[in-house]
Amino acid sequence: MASVKLVPTGMPKKKPAKFSATKAVKANARERVGQPKPVRVVDEKPKTGRQAKYKESMEKILNQDE
Repeated sequence: MASVKLVPTGMPKKKPAKFSATKAVKANARERVGQPKPVRVVDEKPKTGRQAKYKESMEKILNQDE
C-alpha cells in the first residue's frame, strides 16, 4: 500500500453567508429609496436636584400639552 500525502493548496473556501430576510428587505429598500440620512442625537442634560427626585404629576404633564 502506498501512503498518500495531503498537501494544503491555498486558503480554504469560505462558506456562503446565512440568508437573513431582514438584511435582504433593508437592502432592497435602500436600492429603491436610497440611503437614509444620518441622525444626530441630542443629549439632554441629566436631571439633578428636585427634578430627579420627584416625578411630575399627571396633571402637570397633561396641562403642558395644552
